[in-house]
Amino acid sequence: MCILSALNRFYKVMEGKNQTAPGLHFVGKKDDLIQAKRSFRTLDGRDVLIIHHEGVFHAIDSYCHHAGGMLQNGDIEEINGKMCIICPKHKYKITLAEGECLYKGKDPRENPSVTRWFSKGVKQRIHVVTESDGNVFVKLSVSPGWIESDYYQGEKGKVERAKAEAAEKENPIKEDDN
Repeated sequence: MCILSALNRFYKVMEGKNQTAPGLHFVGKKDDLIQAKRSFRTLDGRDVLIIHHEGVFHAIDSYCHHAGGMLQNGDIEEINGKMCIICPKHKYKITLAEGECLYKGKDPRENPSVTRWFSKGVKQRIHVVTESDGNVFVKLSVSPGWIESDYYQGEKGKVERAKAEAAEKENPIKEDDN
């Protein structure tokens, strides 16, 4: 029996029971998520943003690693050959596929010095997205070690985010202020 065939039958059985395979979280119907383009889900207490962009699904921690900005409101742009979400709060650029934070700078060792894109490394936790029979599932990352976006998934980060959101409601930032 073909492994793919067995997997498809397994997912059909699990869907019929309204359950998913261990570690997989059902996040929605493929067509609904494509139409929505961006969807927010809380999976095992972790806030995750599911994005459909240019035919590809991505899942990423929903709050920016830098200051907890809501990434669901960020623009998506291609930067240095990589699709990135731009944090609306401070304009940090985060790759959708790897969670790297990119910045533009100059290498002082180069002469003449040329402005180009550099990576600060992985700062945002990325999660695996799979599709099966019109359903979309997310498997939360179990990468060992601390990734900066983890802070805004914990209690201290959630409190800090709530305070920042309350302050923004009292004194909204105008688009021209950025």
